[in-house]
Formats: sequence, structure tokens, C-alpha cells
Amino acid sequence: MEFTSYMDQALDQARAAADRGEVPVGAVVVRDGVVLAAAGNQTRELNDPTAHAEILAIRASCAALGVERLSGADLYVTLEPCPMCAAAISNARIARVYYGAGDPKSGGVAQGPRVFDHPQCHHVPEVYDGLKESEASALLVQFFADRR
Repeated sequence: MEFTSYMDQALDQARAAADRGEVPVGAVVVRDGVVLAAAGNQTRELNDPTAHAEILAIRASCAALGVERLSGADLYVTLEPCPMCAAAISNARIARVYYGAGDPKSGGVAQGPRVFDHPQCHHVPEVYDGLKESEASALLVQFFADRR
């Protein structure tokens, strides 16, 4: 089976988030080669601290399928998921997580609390980092540089 990356679509969502004044993070949920949902951060737009790209894409995917779990699904996200998003990924039973840039400040997968390494974590997805890392990092660096 040939690997197909959906990171370009996640980057498109991150760019759209930046255009709206949101921190440029984008996420795409895919299962069996079908995009179930794509989202960018909307915390400011929705006045909702939980409206991270991953959470929004997971919610939309579950709603579209009428299920609470996304077994067999892949999540592509431009930034390492934070602890909140990592917990949601585990609870949704996402099979694989692909992310671009690491997040030394707020990451929850490879940095910080490393949610998937905790014995309380009921489901541990496969994790692949560094996909289109330079593009994802550049979006974030430019976004914050423009605000200084």
C-alpha cells in the first residue's frame, strides 16, 4: 500500500487560520483514503480555548460518521499536539498521528508531559513527526514575527 500524505491540506488549513488572525495550526483527519474533516485553529473566533485544529477536526469527523471513536483514522497536524489534543486523540482512538513542527513550549507528545507515554493513556497511536516540518515552522515563525 502506497503512503499518501495529507500534510499539504493541513498546511492549507494553517494558512487559512493565520489569515483569520489565529495561530496557524491546521489538522486533517483521514480514514481509508477519505478526508473526513479538516480544520484550523479557531480559539479566538469561537471564544473557545478548546477550539484547536485537532479537536475541531476530530469533532467534525465523529459527527460526520455518527461515532465517538475514529479507529483506523489518521490525523495530520502541522504542530505537535498539546496535552489536551493528545488526550483527545487517544480518546478518539486515532490510529496514527503525523505532525510537522515540534513544540518545545506546549507540546504534549514528544515534549512536555508526553501524554502517550503515561500508563493512564488507554490508547497510544503510532506517531510520526517532522512531515513538512520546515513549512510548518516557517508559518509559525512568520505569524509571531508579524505580531512583534
